[in-house]
Amino acid sequence: MGSGQQTVVSLRGRVRPLALVPRFRWADFILPSTLQLSPLLELLLEPVECDQITCRAQLGLQEALVNAVRHGNAGDTSKCLRVRRILTPNWLVWQIQDEGQGLPPALRQAELPERLDAARGRGLFLIQQCFDDVRWSRRGNRLQVACRKPERRLALVTGADSQGPSIPV
Repeated sequence: MGSGQQTVVSLRGRVRPLALVPRFRWADFILPSTLQLSPLLELLLEPVECDQITCRAQLGLQEALVNAVRHGNAGDTSKCLRVRRILTPNWLVWQIQDEGQGLPPALRQAELPERLDAARGRGLFLIQQCFDDVRWSRRGNRLQVACRKPERRLALVTGADSQGPSIPV
């Protein structure tokens, strides 16, 4: 190693120059439980550079945030939402957490309701369709959704990146 060059030793014992270590950037947003979501959505989508991903993620995040306010926090404005945006080299990740009791695993089905004109029941289906990866915390009050960055979509087709984002929910 040359002088002045920073290195990182991974847990597997490999030495890599610091410039090659994947960088994660995140931002936390804590806000009152409200359906006034436009300003938050703009902040959450700000680093997305692909129009197609922006449109999909906006719809999916809108559904996830509305569910957190209406169902998780039961519309209680004294409760808060916590949203974390995580940018990795390959993924755009958002974690939405409410202060509710959590959604039981049996109710996390991402299916369309039998009646397409039903007033409720499409949100989880839309969320599942909008993102490449959807995960729930064990308790069920935190939802993690993620989109592959555009250049990583090609790797998926070739099988080079078949794993989801490795961020614990």
